[in-house]
Amino acid sequence: MRVALAQINTTVGDLDGNVEKILKYAADASDLACDVVAFPELAITGYPPEDLLRRRDFVRANHEALKRVAADAPGDVALVVGFVDGVDQIYNAAAIIVNGRIAHVYHKQLLPNYGVFDEQRYFARGDDASTYDIAGIPVGVSVCEDIWEADGPVKVQAAAGARVLLNINGSPYHAGKHGFRQEMLAERARENNAIVCYVNLVGGQDELVFDGGSMVLDAQGRLMARAAQFEEELLVCDVEEGEQGKPSISPRLAEPLELEEEVYSALVLGTRDYVTKVGFQDVLIGLSGGLDSSLVVAIAVDALGADHVHAASMPSRFSSEGSIADARALTENLGIDLRVIPIEPAHAAFLEMLEPSFVGTEPGIAEENVQARVRGTVLMSLSNKLGWLVLTTGNKSEYATGYCTLYGDMAGGYAVIKDVPKTLAYRLAEYRNRVAGNDLIPRGVIEKPPSAELREEQLDSDSLPPYDELDPILEAYVEEELGLDEIVAQGHDEAIVRRVIQLVDGSEYKRRQSPPGVKITPLAFGRDRRLPIANRYKG
Repeated sequence: MRVALAQINTTVGDLDGNVEKILKYAADASDLACDVVAFPELAITGYPPEDLLRRRDFVRANHEALKRVAADAPGDVALVVGFVDGVDQIYNAAAIIVNGRIAHVYHKQLLPNYGVFDEQRYFARGDDASTYDIAGIPVGVSVCEDIWEADGPVKVQAAAGARVLLNINGSPYHAGKHGFRQEMLAERARENNAIVCYVNLVGGQDELVFDGGSMVLDAQGRLMARAAQFEEELLVCDVEEGEQGKPSISPRLAEPLELEEEVYSALVLGTRDYVTKVGFQDVLIGLSGGLDSSLVVAIAVDALGADHVHAASMPSRFSSEGSIADARALTENLGIDLRVIPIEPAHAAFLEMLEPSFVGTEPGIAEENVQARVRGTVLMSLSNKLGWLVLTTGNKSEYATGYCTLYGDMAGGYAVIKDVPKTLAYRLAEYRNRVAGNDLIPRGVIEKPPSAELREEQLDSDSLPPYDELDPILEAYVEEELGLDEIVAQGHDEAIVRRVIQLVDGSEYKRRQSPPGVKITPLAFGRDRRLPIANRYKG
């Protein structure tokens, strides 16, 4: 049996566009003499459709779209297509289309309700784990989570004689997840003595990125074929000889990516898809000459092309000549538009306006943040006038600790690196330079001590522990959800841990108002982590 896994990039709500793409890949599978072609979870609607599922007109339109797929698909290849079944009670479903008709429908049984998933909010649970004959082979079709549990429906299907387990997915990316998936699928293959065919979605949807990496494993859990990550692809593999043998093909076995390349690719894809799927063509970035803004500019250029990326340098009285020069060098290296807009006139005017209300107080953070808020106003004014989406440049370490200015450097439409810890941001900058073969991001940007440059001789280390000390504490508290005592037991100083926890907890109100950004860690701020803002627990 020749299986095709159509690793496609769908768009939520674009039913016509999704149908067109499904039919195109089905035709390609037919041309390659495939017996079956499988598409990702909810391929008709795009994934995840969230509260669109509460609209009956949307659900009915998805039914009509599926009928168009069945009517127009090639008759010599079976299709497995994710869609929403039902109207009043709906199911996350897979349609098995044979010879122009919907021959069977499978309903997802295990509905995840953790992390970024809210499936129990929308879907009813299926209860039928039948097998289906495709090209003379008994096949068990399942949807995403159904294969993650050893005692789930795939075990029932295998016990009923399924020799191939075909699983369609919308599995979001985080760093390192691809290897974990492969280990899990290998276990399911061995446990059930069945071939596993796993097709995953690719593309960005709001904060989520889907990395593809579709794969086929034999009944011993050995990898037979693997698609690339972060790219659309039709992965074709001969898995078992059916009623009629056919000339074999050489299956693709894409190499897994190294961590920095994997994360960088996720950031590029997530940025590209967010910008284009919400209807923008160009982006604008406030470029300070620091590491974070330089990295975001490089990602944006790789995502959209230099002609669609614009940078604004907005020096104040505290901006160093080195930072201004680094910003200009970066834009020259990348070939992008740079406009220099000094903010000193507005900065001085704001301080003068506020002076009567600030009288008798010592200059401090409020005065410093005036600069960030002036810059935010400049960027959003350019966005309003020129129709460019503003990309913000804060990293996860800053968002975690509140080392960012609400309505200042947090102002914008998409936060590209909001889930990237500062120490990883340095590694990504070095990775991008290795790819370029030169200092695309100037050495001065990478090597100078990080500073917001909002006062004389300011350094990030004045307000925060060094990032190589801070980031492991943040990982333990935010991503691993450990408490104070547990983190101290890892060898961290108790006073520093206590201070970091206070900063994280006290900044929840800021993060709740931040723009969405690419999720690349197992637990990101936003959809993953939902803590009450009014919260007095001190654990």
